[in-house]
Amino acid sequence: MDTEKTTVLESAGARTKGGSKKDHAPTLYFIAICKMAKGASLLLLAAGIYWMAGRDLQDDFDKFLAWVHLDPEHLFFHNISEWLATITPGNVRAASLATFLYGLFLIVGGTGLALRAKWAIWLTIGESAFFIPIEVFELTSRRGPRSDMSDEPHPHLFPHPKIGLLIVLILNILIVCYLGKNRKRLFRHH
Repeated sequence: MDTEKTTVLESAGARTKGGSKKDHAPTLYFIAICKMAKGASLLLLAAGIYWMAGRDLQDDFDKFLAWVHLDPEHLFFHNISEWLATITPGNVRAASLATFLYGLFLIVGGTGLALRAKWAIWLTIGESAFFIPIEVFELTSRRGPRSDMSDEPHPHLFPHPKIGLLIVLILNILIVCYLGKNRKRLFRHH
């Protein structure tokens, strides 16, 4: 009887001390939710981009500027408007397809993480690690904020554009480190 009780207590203790099949992993689920939300946003963006194919983008941009009460003759907006005149419907469809595929990739990876599929951890580590060298290159390049845009009427999200890139770089490094360090604990049931 005592040995039976001891075995039951030991197995219960093993489950509470990380011996359960699925350990609690709020950070993993947070990463999965972020990936799925980003993927869903990209799918919506892809639909919007596809909807824009065949439209007069330059005219739509000018209407948007008028709607938000910005001067379309400002050098910055004028350059964007001129650039939009060079875009073809084929380019818009290609951008829409690329955005759709990347959004689908993120949703599949996020769903796999949430379901703790072993392949999903490697997919997410690879996807996050892929952008690290690109972000480091962009941070170390000598390009800074443009001085001719300092008279813009609207403030930027960050006072210096590279701060946002630095935050994304740090997040990607943290994701790679977290998933790399905890992959055996989080995915050992496969």
